[in-house]
Amino acid sequence: MNRGLRLPVPSLTMRLFVSHVLVAVVGALVTFAVVRAAAPALFEERAAGPGNGRGRANGSGPLREVVSDAVTTALLLGVLAGVIAAAALGLLASRRLLRSLRSVRSGTRAIATGDYRHRIPVPPESELAAVAGDVNDLAVRLADTEARRARLLSEVAHEMRTPLTVIDGYAEGVLDGVFAPAELVRIEAEVGRLRRLADDLSTLSRAEEGRLDLQPVEVDLYGLVTQVAGRLRPQFDDAGLTVTVLPPSRPVVVWADADRITQVLTNLLGNALAATETGGVSIDVPAGRDVATVTVTDTGEGLEPDDVERIFERFYRVPSRRRQEHDPGSGIGLTISRGIARAHGGDLSAESPGRGHGSRFTLQLPTRNRHPAGD
Repeated sequence: MNRGLRLPVPSLTMRLFVSHVLVAVVGALVTFAVVRAAAPALFEERAAGPGNGRGRANGSGPLREVVSDAVTTALLLGVLAGVIAAAALGLLASRRLLRSLRSVRSGTRAIATGDYRHRIPVPPESELAAVAGDVNDLAVRLADTEARRARLLSEVAHEMRTPLTVIDGYAEGVLDGVFAPAELVRIEAEVGRLRRLADDLSTLSRAEEGRLDLQPVEVDLYGLVTQVAGRLRPQFDDAGLTVTVLPPSRPVVVWADADRITQVLTNLLGNALAATETGGVSIDVPAGRDVATVTVTDTGEGLEPDDVERIFERFYRVPSRRRQEHDPGSGIGLTISRGIARAHGGDLSAESPGRGHGSRFTLQLPTRNRHPAGD
């Protein structure tokens, strides 16, 4: 047997056409057999009924044959007409279905080549309409992902341009003798800024792709907040600000990666420090049943309504006089912090009464009851 010989596979149109014809033929044959077998017997039964005794003896036999032949001829004509009608309808139905399938196929090919603006017309068939809708939704999501990727590359290039320009300028000045070698310290600072940016981008990428390496354990949330606040307290003291941690009514234990949550808390307190000129920052850790929260409230510059959600966008910085005087950072700290919170099954949100009225950031984390050990 030649295994290399492959028989041609019938197209879907042909298979649909043949299936319609076979259904029609089988139905017609069954109808023909039943009627052909039952019609003569029913005729004799009716002919032999009350008052028809002499009719049976006087020629019901020839009449029976005549009726049988007429029924057979009519059935044959009916079968032929039924098969032809079924074949025609099957051909029309298969072509209509294949037209919709070709439309979906051409649309998916266009999307696969990168044409994310292409939309598949919704076919009349409900099943294919659902498939077309899913493919169109996929195109929208792919277009959004591609736009975010392009925007990220542009933003990264913009963020790297400033320190690279500074490094290039100081290096050229030192080589030309315009600057003293001591100015290399500035180059070192800019290199450190680039290194932090690279580390933050790596963390952001893992957070957005759901690939953060979390090592969750049982964490005393109040103790962790107190530890972070204590480490940053000297900076608050130098700025003439207070930092207060309000204790919960009972222990608050979460199932989380302590290092990652420390990173989030450090970012929140650092932002509050940079945005606050007078007053201070309070941190509340209320005892919750299913969700533990950490609320960081400052008396700083506050946020405009349009900035409340945008501050979690990559490289978005709220216009701020005080932030210009401090290290502006990479601009993705809050984006990373929200990604870390959501990777734990929680969230990070912000609210503010408006500019000049301070702001409040709320970190939500599931308690250990929702994340048992071994998850």
